[in-house]
Amino acid sequence: MARAAVMHAVGDRELDLRDDVRAVGPGPDQVKVEIRATGVCHSDLSTMSGVLPSVQPAVVGHEGAGVVAEVGERVTGVRPGDHVVVNWTPDCGECADCLRGEPYLCMTHLARSFSEARFVLGDGTPAFGMVGAGTWAEEVVLPRRGVIKVADDVPFEYAALLGCGIPTGVGAVINTARVTPGSTVAVVGAGGVGLAVVQGARIAGAATILAIDPNEAKHPIAERFGATHTATPDGLDEAKGLLTGGAGFDYAFEVVGRSAAITTAWDAARRGGDVIVVGAGADGDDWSRSAFGLLFEGKSLKASLYGGCDLKRDIPLFVDLWRAGRLDIEGLITRRIGFADINDAVRALTDGDVIRQVVLF
Repeated sequence: MARAAVMHAVGDRELDLRDDVRAVGPGPDQVKVEIRATGVCHSDLSTMSGVLPSVQPAVVGHEGAGVVAEVGERVTGVRPGDHVVVNWTPDCGECADCLRGEPYLCMTHLARSFSEARFVLGDGTPAFGMVGAGTWAEEVVLPRRGVIKVADDVPFEYAALLGCGIPTGVGAVINTARVTPGSTVAVVGAGGVGLAVVQGARIAGAATILAIDPNEAKHPIAERFGATHTATPDGLDEAKGLLTGGAGFDYAFEVVGRSAAITTAWDAARRGGDVIVVGAGADGDDWSRSAFGLLFEGKSLKASLYGGCDLKRDIPLFVDLWRAGRLDIEGLITRRIGFADINDAVRALTDGDVIRQVVLF
Protein backbone atom coordinates (compact mmCIF):
# COMPACT_ATOMS: atom_id res chain seq x y z
CA MET A 1 0.00 0.00 0.00
CA ALA A 2 1.15 3.54 -0.74
CA ARG A 3 0.26 7.12 0.05
CA ALA A 4 -1.76 9.08 -2.50
CA ALA A 5 -3.80 12.30 -2.73
CA VAL A 6 -7.29 11.41 -3.91
CA MET A 7 -9.98 13.68 -5.36
CA HIS A 8 -13.49 12.29 -4.82
CA ALA A 9 -15.55 14.94 -6.63
CA VAL A 10 -15.11 17.99 -8.85
CA GLY A 11 -14.84 21.04 -6.65
CA ASP A 12 -13.08 19.30 -3.76
CA ARG A 13 -11.04 21.89 -1.90
CA GLU A 14 -9.33 19.32 0.30
CA LEU A 15 -7.82 16.17 -1.15
CA ASP A 16 -8.12 12.89 0.71
CA LEU A 17 -4.56 12.05 1.80
CA ARG A 18 -4.55 8.28 2.11
CA ASP A 19 -2.02 5.58 2.88
CA ASP A 20 -3.97 2.60 1.53
CA VAL A 21 -3.74 3.08 -2.24
CA ARG A 22 -2.30 0.51 -4.62
CA ALA A 23 -1.27 1.06 -8.24
CA VAL A 24 -2.69 -1.56 -10.62
CA GLY A 25 -0.16 -3.65 -12.53
CA PRO A 26 2.26 -3.53 -14.22
CA GLY A 27 1.00 -5.40 -17.25
CA PRO A 28 3.30 -6.80 -19.94
CA ASP A 29 3.93 -3.39 -21.56
CA GLN A 30 3.88 -1.28 -18.42
CA VAL A 31 6.33 0.12 -15.90
CA LYS A 32 5.83 0.65 -12.17
CA VAL A 33 7.54 3.77 -10.88
CA GLU A 34 8.25 4.79 -7.30
CA ILE A 35 7.61 8.54 -7.39
CA ARG A 36 10.32 10.53 -5.63
CA ALA A 37 9.26 14.06 -6.62
CA THR A 38 6.12 15.58 -8.13
CA GLY A 39 5.25 19.15 -8.99
CA VAL A 40 2.13 21.11 -8.02
CA CYS A 41 0.91 22.61 -11.29
CA HIS A 42 -2.03 24.83 -12.25
CA SER A 43 -3.33 21.98 -14.40
CA ASP A 44 -3.77 19.99 -11.19
CA LEU A 45 -5.94 22.79 -9.80
CA SER A 46 -7.85 22.91 -13.09
CA THR A 47 -8.60 19.21 -12.73
CA MET A 48 -9.84 19.71 -9.18
CA SER A 49 -12.09 22.59 -10.23
CA GLY A 50 -13.45 20.81 -13.31
CA VAL A 51 -11.87 23.08 -15.91
CA LEU A 52 -10.02 19.99 -17.15
CA PRO A 53 -12.06 16.77 -17.36
CA SER A 54 -11.45 13.78 -15.10
CA VAL A 55 -13.13 10.68 -13.71
CA GLN A 56 -13.48 10.31 -9.95
CA PRO A 57 -12.19 9.13 -7.62
CA ALA A 58 -8.85 10.18 -9.05
CA VAL A 59 -5.29 10.44 -7.86
CA VAL A 60 -4.21 13.96 -8.82
CA GLY A 61 -0.82 14.95 -10.27
CA HIS A 62 0.90 14.55 -13.62
CA GLU A 63 4.36 16.16 -13.30
CA GLY A 64 6.68 13.65 -11.67
CA ALA A 65 9.91 11.68 -11.59
CA GLY A 66 11.11 8.62 -9.78
CA VAL A 67 12.76 5.22 -9.92
CA VAL A 68 11.63 2.21 -11.93
CA ALA A 69 10.49 -0.46 -9.47
CA GLU A 70 9.18 -3.14 -11.80
CA VAL A 71 8.73 -3.71 -15.53
CA GLY A 72 6.39 -5.88 -17.58
CA GLU A 73 7.69 -8.87 -19.50
CA ARG A 74 7.66 -7.13 -22.89
CA VAL A 75 9.28 -3.89 -21.70
CA THR A 76 12.69 -2.95 -23.10
CA GLY A 77 14.87 0.12 -22.67
CA VAL A 78 14.33 0.62 -18.94
CA ARG A 79 14.90 -1.62 -15.96
CA PRO A 80 14.45 -1.51 -12.19
CA GLY A 81 16.64 1.17 -10.64
CA ASP A 82 16.57 3.53 -13.62
CA HIS A 83 15.66 7.15 -12.96
CA VAL A 84 12.77 8.31 -15.14
CA VAL A 85 10.58 11.31 -15.91
CA VAL A 86 6.83 10.76 -16.23
CA ASN A 87 5.52 11.55 -19.72
CA TRP A 88 1.82 12.19 -19.17
CA THR A 89 1.07 12.17 -22.92
CA PRO A 90 2.86 9.03 -24.08
CA ASP A 91 2.68 8.45 -27.81
CA CYS A 92 1.34 5.19 -29.17
CA GLY A 93 3.63 5.34 -32.21
CA GLU A 94 0.89 4.09 -34.53
CA CYS A 95 -1.88 6.71 -34.86
CA ALA A 96 -2.01 9.37 -37.57
CA ASP A 97 -0.68 12.03 -35.19
CA CYS A 98 2.33 9.93 -34.24
CA LEU A 99 3.05 8.99 -37.84
CA ARG A 100 2.99 12.69 -38.78
CA GLY A 101 5.69 13.31 -36.19
CA GLU A 102 3.33 15.04 -33.75
CA PRO A 103 3.42 12.71 -30.71
CA TYR A 104 2.20 15.46 -28.38
CA LEU A 105 -1.19 15.26 -30.14
CA CYS A 106 -1.58 11.50 -29.55
CA MET A 107 -4.76 10.85 -27.56
CA THR A 108 -4.52 7.05 -27.33
CA HIS A 109 -3.28 6.92 -23.75
CA LEU A 110 -5.34 9.90 -22.60
CA ALA A 111 -8.54 8.37 -23.98
CA ARG A 112 -7.89 5.14 -22.10
CA SER A 113 -7.30 7.07 -18.88
CA PHE A 114 -11.04 7.85 -18.71
CA SER A 115 -12.06 4.19 -18.79
CA GLU A 116 -9.18 2.30 -17.17
CA ALA A 117 -8.68 2.59 -13.41
CA ARG A 118 -5.00 2.97 -12.45
CA PHE A 119 -5.34 2.53 -8.70
CA VAL A 120 -7.33 0.65 -6.06
CA LEU A 121 -8.24 2.23 -2.73
CA GLY A 122 -8.04 0.32 0.52
CA ASP A 123 -11.75 -0.52 0.47
CA GLY A 124 -11.48 -1.98 -3.03
CA THR A 125 -12.83 1.08 -4.86
CA PRO A 126 -11.16 1.57 -8.27
CA ALA A 127 -9.55 4.99 -8.76
CA PHE A 128 -8.31 6.74 -11.87
CA GLY A 129 -5.11 8.65 -12.45
CA MET A 130 -5.21 12.27 -13.61
CA VAL A 131 -4.51 12.12 -17.37
CA GLY A 132 -3.63 8.48 -16.80
CA ALA A 133 -0.79 9.37 -14.44
CA GLY A 134 -1.62 10.38 -10.86
CA THR A 135 1.82 11.37 -9.62
CA TRP A 136 0.65 12.65 -6.23
CA ALA A 137 1.21 9.09 -5.12
CA GLU A 138 4.18 7.05 -3.99
CA GLU A 139 3.76 4.60 -6.86
CA VAL A 140 2.24 4.75 -10.31
CA VAL A 141 1.99 2.36 -13.25
CA LEU A 142 2.49 3.77 -16.74
CA PRO A 143 2.85 2.48 -20.30
CA ARG A 144 6.44 2.01 -21.42
CA ARG A 145 6.27 5.20 -23.48
CA GLY A 146 5.05 7.01 -20.37
CA VAL A 147 8.54 7.08 -18.87
CA ILE A 148 11.66 8.80 -20.18
CA LYS A 149 15.00 7.70 -18.77
CA VAL A 150 17.15 10.46 -17.28
CA ALA A 151 20.69 10.52 -15.89
CA ASP A 152 21.03 9.54 -12.23
CA ASP A 153 22.72 12.83 -11.30
CA VAL A 154 19.69 14.95 -12.26
CA PRO A 155 17.91 15.75 -8.96
CA PHE A 156 14.44 14.22 -8.80
CA GLU A 157 12.79 17.60 -8.18
CA TYR A 158 14.42 18.94 -11.36
CA ALA A 159 13.47 15.83 -13.31
CA ALA A 160 9.85 16.24 -12.20
CA LEU A 161 9.67 19.70 -13.76
CA LEU A 162 11.08 18.23 -16.97
CA GLY A 163 7.82 16.29 -17.18
CA CYS A 164 5.52 19.27 -17.74
CA GLY A 165 6.34 22.87 -16.80
CA ILE A 166 9.64 23.15 -18.63
CA PRO A 167 8.73 21.32 -21.85
CA THR A 168 5.40 23.14 -22.02
CA GLY A 169 7.07 26.54 -21.70
CA VAL A 170 10.47 26.17 -23.32
CA GLY A 171 9.03 23.84 -25.95
CA ALA A 172 6.44 26.44 -26.96
CA VAL A 173 9.33 28.74 -27.86
CA ILE A 174 11.67 26.35 -29.62
CA ASN A 175 9.21 23.89 -31.17
CA THR A 176 5.93 25.71 -31.77
CA ALA A 177 6.92 29.34 -32.33
CA ARG A 178 10.54 28.74 -33.34
CA VAL A 179 11.56 32.11 -32.00
CA THR A 180 14.48 33.59 -33.92
CA PRO A 181 17.52 35.44 -32.56
CA GLY A 182 17.04 39.19 -32.26
CA SER A 183 13.24 38.99 -32.25
CA THR A 184 10.76 40.61 -29.86
CA VAL A 185 8.64 38.48 -27.53
CA ALA A 186 5.71 39.18 -25.19
CA VAL A 187 4.68 36.64 -22.55
CA VAL A 188 1.24 36.99 -20.96
CA GLY A 189 1.38 35.32 -17.55
CA ALA A 190 4.42 35.01 -15.28
CA GLY A 191 3.58 31.82 -13.43
CA GLY A 192 5.72 28.69 -13.58
CA VAL A 193 5.09 27.91 -17.25
CA GLY A 194 5.23 31.59 -18.20
CA LEU A 195 8.68 31.83 -16.65
CA ALA A 196 9.70 28.77 -18.64
CA VAL A 197 8.56 30.61 -21.78
CA VAL A 198 10.65 33.61 -20.71
CA GLN A 199 13.65 31.33 -20.29
CA GLY A 200 13.01 29.73 -23.65
CA ALA A 201 12.90 33.14 -25.33
CA ARG A 202 16.17 34.09 -23.67
CA ILE A 203 17.77 30.81 -24.75
CA ALA A 204 16.50 31.36 -28.31
CA GLY A 205 18.22 34.74 -28.43
CA ALA A 206 15.24 37.10 -28.36
CA ALA A 207 16.41 40.70 -28.05
CA THR A 208 13.36 42.00 -26.20
CA ILE A 209 11.24 39.95 -23.79
CA LEU A 210 8.23 41.62 -22.16
CA ALA A 211 6.60 39.70 -19.28
CA ILE A 212 2.99 40.78 -18.70
CA ASP A 213 1.28 39.98 -15.40
CA PRO A 214 -1.22 41.90 -13.23
CA ASN A 215 0.68 40.84 -10.11
CA GLU A 216 3.58 43.28 -9.98
CA ALA A 217 5.31 41.15 -7.34
CA LYS A 218 6.04 38.69 -10.16
CA HIS A 219 7.79 41.30 -12.33
CA PRO A 220 11.24 41.15 -10.68
CA ILE A 221 11.03 37.35 -10.72
CA ALA A 222 10.41 37.41 -14.47
CA GLU A 223 13.39 39.72 -14.90
CA ARG A 224 15.54 37.26 -13.00
CA PHE A 225 14.68 34.59 -15.57
CA GLY A 226 15.43 36.79 -18.57
CA ALA A 227 12.62 39.26 -19.14
CA THR A 228 14.09 42.54 -20.35
CA HIS A 229 10.93 44.46 -19.45
CA THR A 230 7.71 43.93 -17.49
CA ALA A 231 4.21 45.41 -17.50
CA THR A 232 0.70 44.86 -16.26
CA PRO A 233 -2.01 44.20 -18.88
CA ASP A 234 -3.18 47.79 -18.42
CA GLY A 235 0.32 48.97 -19.26
CA LEU A 236 0.63 46.97 -22.48
CA ASP A 237 0.00 49.86 -24.86
CA GLU A 238 2.66 51.97 -23.19
CA ALA A 239 5.17 49.11 -23.21
CA LYS A 240 4.38 48.29 -26.84
CA GLY A 241 4.98 51.91 -27.78
CA LEU A 242 8.23 52.09 -25.87
CA LEU A 243 9.67 48.78 -27.04
CA THR A 244 8.33 48.39 -30.58
CA GLY A 245 7.30 51.88 -31.62
CA GLY A 246 3.70 50.76 -31.33
CA ALA A 247 4.06 48.03 -33.95
CA GLY A 248 3.79 45.10 -31.56
CA PHE A 249 5.87 42.01 -30.88
CA ASP A 250 7.01 39.31 -33.28
CA TYR A 251 5.76 36.58 -30.94
CA ALA A 252 3.14 36.80 -28.17
CA PHE A 253 2.57 33.86 -25.83
CA GLU A 254 -0.60 33.35 -23.78
CA VAL A 255 0.27 31.33 -20.67
CA VAL A 256 -2.79 31.83 -18.46
CA GLY A 257 -5.56 29.67 -19.88
CA ARG A 258 -8.23 32.37 -20.25
CA SER A 259 -9.78 33.97 -23.31
CA ALA A 260 -9.03 37.45 -21.95
CA ALA A 261 -5.34 36.55 -21.88
CA ILE A 262 -5.52 35.40 -25.50
CA THR A 263 -6.92 38.83 -26.35
CA THR A 264 -4.02 40.47 -24.53
CA ALA A 265 -1.54 38.33 -26.47
CA TRP A 266 -3.32 39.11 -29.74
CA ASP A 267 -3.17 42.82 -29.02
CA ALA A 268 0.52 42.53 -28.12
CA ALA A 269 1.50 40.89 -31.43
CA ARG A 270 2.45 42.94 -34.46
CA ARG A 271 0.72 42.64 -37.83
CA GLY A 272 1.98 39.39 -39.29
CA GLY A 273 3.15 38.22 -35.87
CA ASP A 274 2.52 34.90 -34.14
CA VAL A 275 0.17 34.39 -31.19
CA ILE A 276 0.85 31.15 -29.33
CA VAL A 277 -1.72 29.72 -26.91
CA VAL A 278 -0.01 27.72 -24.16
CA GLY A 279 -2.46 27.91 -21.24
CA ALA A 280 -5.12 25.23 -20.73
CA GLY A 281 -8.48 27.00 -20.61
CA ALA A 282 -12.05 25.95 -19.90
CA ASP A 283 -14.22 24.38 -22.60
CA GLY A 284 -16.85 27.14 -22.42
CA ASP A 285 -14.43 30.06 -22.37
CA ASP A 286 -14.83 31.07 -26.00
CA TRP A 287 -12.66 33.54 -27.90
CA SER A 288 -13.37 35.32 -31.15
CA ARG A 289 -12.13 37.98 -33.55
CA SER A 290 -13.76 39.46 -36.61
CA ALA A 291 -13.21 37.72 -39.93
CA PHE A 292 -11.93 41.04 -41.27
CA GLY A 293 -9.33 41.36 -38.53
CA LEU A 294 -8.18 37.76 -38.85
CA LEU A 295 -7.38 38.32 -42.51
CA PHE A 296 -6.06 41.85 -42.63
CA GLU A 297 -4.04 41.82 -39.43
CA GLY A 298 -2.19 38.85 -40.85
CA LYS A 299 -1.51 37.29 -37.47
CA SER A 300 -1.10 33.55 -36.98
CA LEU A 301 -2.82 31.87 -34.02
CA LYS A 302 -1.10 28.68 -32.91
CA ALA A 303 -1.82 26.16 -30.17
CA SER A 304 1.13 24.72 -28.28
CA LEU A 305 0.10 21.51 -26.52
CA TYR A 306 2.86 20.17 -24.27
CA GLY A 307 5.23 22.60 -25.97
CA GLY A 308 5.07 20.60 -29.19
CA CYS A 309 7.56 18.28 -27.52
CA ASP A 310 8.72 14.79 -28.24
CA LEU A 311 10.10 14.15 -24.75
CA LYS A 312 12.38 11.37 -25.99
CA ARG A 313 14.14 14.02 -28.07
CA ASP A 314 13.66 17.11 -25.92
CA ILE A 315 14.42 16.01 -22.35
CA PRO A 316 18.09 15.36 -23.22
CA LEU A 317 18.19 18.88 -24.71
CA PHE A 318 16.72 20.42 -21.56
CA VAL A 319 19.20 18.51 -19.40
CA ASP A 320 22.07 19.78 -21.57
CA LEU A 321 20.80 23.35 -21.22
CA TRP A 322 20.59 22.90 -17.44
CA ARG A 323 24.13 21.49 -17.28
CA ALA A 324 25.39 24.43 -19.33
CA GLY A 325 23.82 26.89 -16.89
CA ARG A 326 21.41 28.22 -19.51
CA LEU A 327 18.22 26.74 -18.02
CA ASP A 328 17.47 27.64 -14.40
CA ILE A 329 15.38 24.89 -12.83
CA GLU A 330 16.24 25.54 -9.19
CA GLY A 331 14.90 29.09 -9.40
CA LEU A 332 11.48 27.80 -10.43
CA ILE A 333 11.09 25.87 -7.17
CA THR A 334 9.57 28.07 -4.48
CA ARG A 335 9.57 25.33 -1.87
CA ARG A 336 9.96 21.62 -1.30
CA ILE A 337 7.25 19.99 0.77
CA GLY A 338 6.17 16.63 2.14
CA PHE A 339 3.09 14.58 1.30
CA ALA A 340 1.20 15.86 4.35
CA ASP A 341 1.52 19.43 3.02
CA ILE A 342 -0.24 18.86 -0.32
CA ASN A 343 -3.47 20.61 0.65
CA ASP A 344 -1.48 23.60 1.90
CA ALA A 345 0.36 23.61 -1.43
CA VAL A 346 -2.93 23.68 -3.33
CA ARG A 347 -4.04 26.71 -1.33
CA ALA A 348 -0.72 28.50 -1.86
CA LEU A 349 -0.87 27.99 -5.62
CA THR A 350 -4.50 29.11 -5.71
CA ASP A 351 -3.51 32.31 -3.91
CA GLY A 352 -0.67 32.94 -6.38
CA ASP A 353 2.00 32.97 -3.68
CA VAL A 354 4.36 30.47 -5.33
CA ILE A 355 5.92 29.50 -8.65
CA ARG A 356 6.42 25.74 -8.33
CA GLN A 357 6.15 23.58 -5.25
CA VAL A 358 7.61 20.10 -5.34
CA VAL A 359 6.39 17.23 -3.19
CA LEU A 360 9.22 14.92 -2.14
CA PHE A 361 8.54 11.30 -1.19
